[in-house]
Amino acid sequence: MTDLQDKVVVVTGGSAGVGRATAEAFAREGANVAVLARGQKRLSETVQELQRLGAQAMSVSVDVADPQQVENAAQQVEEQLGPIAIWVNDAMTTIFAPFKLMTPEDFRRVTEVTYLGFVYGTMAALKRMLPRDRGVIVQVGSALSDRSIPLQSAYCGAKHAIRGFTDSIRSELIHDNSNVHITMVQLPGMNTPQFDWCKSLMPRKARPMPPIYEPEIAAGAIVHAATHHQREYYVGWPTVEAMWGNKFIAGWLDRFLARTNYQAQQTDEPENPSRPDNLREPVPGDYGAHGRFDDRAKNESVQVWATEHIGWYRGVAAVAVITVAAAVGGALTLLCQGRDRGRRG
Repeated sequence: MTDLQDKVVVVTGGSAGVGRATAEAFAREGANVAVLARGQKRLSETVQELQRLGAQAMSVSVDVADPQQVENAAQQVEEQLGPIAIWVNDAMTTIFAPFKLMTPEDFRRVTEVTYLGFVYGTMAALKRMLPRDRGVIVQVGSALSDRSIPLQSAYCGAKHAIRGFTDSIRSELIHDNSNVHITMVQLPGMNTPQFDWCKSLMPRKARPMPPIYEPEIAAGAIVHAATHHQREYYVGWPTVEAMWGNKFIAGWLDRFLARTNYQAQQTDEPENPSRPDNLREPVPGDYGAHGRFDDRAKNESVQVWATEHIGWYRGVAAVAVITVAAAVGGALTLLCQGRDRGRRG
């Protein structure tokens, strides 16, 4: 791994979930870490943990949907810790609901945090990195940046937008012969607190799409992405399957997800419609990195290991997944057509 000792790292959304695990992972590697989020109490607890791990650490209470707050935070970090070497955009929020039940205000808020927060973070980072001609920006993406699912239209739209935005900026950096690097880390379903504090209009409690991975898996991939100049990283086989399968059997996936994903994204427990959510204000409490799915979450990924250690393996694996997905999709389609013909007969 590239030496991270005393490098300054900024992590947005760094007080809980994947962001918290990422901040801790960088601290363990010797980096100095600045955490940006809204809740001051949780930020203070995160800084204490980072300091316990041996890092110089600081926090700034900021709503990433406000570009001036993000810019001011970046300035504070450089004044206190030094030049920013790595900027990780991770802050997010979402709503679990059919689009027909959402309000324009709620949809806009998800977009402002989950998409524009990345734009403003990238702006603040590039403002400082470009004159120095060095630095890395890591965009924490999702398999949903390629393959959308029902009940998360605002979040999926934001992740698609991040991918398009990032690809554009990357080309501009290449055109300018810049040594600043930008990459995306595409995640599967993660065991994070978001499923307990994001707004939901569903009758039962939300859950990540299985299989579920622990946030430390994502954190390790993010640290690797920040220190190895690769265009994009996929975390977990479900991400590979979703993103590559969508290129070949998107129509079949539309119908499959319509049949299965309302149930797949909900547990059997009833949702409390009056519980607080973090759409506009932080939810109190030190949620840490993990959610309530530890008993079902994977703490290792062969695919991530292969990506980090055998770069070409990902391409081979992707071809295999595409082939299998296309074959399965075709077989299921033929099966459904056969059943339809049987009923008509």
